[in-house]
Amino acid sequence: MTETKNGTRILWGAGSSRTMRANWMLQELDLPYEHRPIRSRTGETLTPEYTRLNPSQKIPTLQDGDFVLTESAAIVTYLGATYGAAKNLCPPTAPRERARYDQWCFFVMMELDANALYILRRHEDLKDVYGEAPNALKTARDCFARQANAAATRLAPAGPYVLGERFSGPDILLTTCLVSAISRNIELPGLLHDYLKRTTVRDGYKRALEVNRPKPAA
Repeated sequence: MTETKNGTRILWGAGSSRTMRANWMLQELDLPYEHRPIRSRTGETLTPEYTRLNPSQKIPTLQDGDFVLTESAAIVTYLGATYGAAKNLCPPTAPRERARYDQWCFFVMMELDANALYILRRHEDLKDVYGEAPNALKTARDCFARQANAAATRLAPAGPYVLGERFSGPDILLTTCLVSAISRNIELPGLLHDYLKRTTVRDGYKRALEVNRPKPAA
């Protein structure tokens, strides 16, 4: 099944690593969708229409017919579970394999994204809004570097991807965080650079980059 049963499939959001994840999974699955490239801090997420969909007023948000879902990791997992069979992108069903899938998702979203990259985003890119916090920035960079080494240790015995031979949702989450870290000049273990060569060469990744690129102001 590729078409939603109950209406149009819409993805809201562009210009961030989190919206990149949702766009990437949609592109991997070759799913048709309408893209509404709204961005944070433009006022576009504060409209009554969008707030009804996502009370947090953040991006991305997925509408799959009458089903609305927020949070990038949840969107990636839902799309894989719902539409991924033909592309071998479904999350595992065996309890221990699914636990490993979930472990990677939670690890990436907490240790790499929330505990490090989001702090850097707030206090480097948006310091005029959230204030300067040099100690927090140093701690976030150190934390990311330490947890990147942990990711490399876990990845080494697994195989080319985090779950072994098969590319899956956690690879999308991990790749977007590692790419963000490189853009911030955070040093990564060589094994993770090799890993990125495998994930970022995918056609789905390249197409998502184009779709996710912020549109110029009118």
